[in-house]
Amino acid sequence: MTDLWVALALVLVLEGLMPFLSPRGYRETVKKLAEIPDRELRIFGLISMVLGVVFLYLVRG
Repeated sequence: MTDLWVALALVLVLEGLMPFLSPRGYRETVKKLAEIPDRELRIFGLISMVLGVVFLYLVRG
């Protein structure tokens, strides 16, 4: 269970990097994301999840 909390904490750290380092760039990126159709966002999300699971499998063996 501790690993889950560590993973969630790392997600928050990584999610906070872009708005902290470049608020203007982050805002522009979010505006562009809002224009992408739902289907494409879902496909991107699915690919991200699959890559994450594969990476986790490789790291945790």
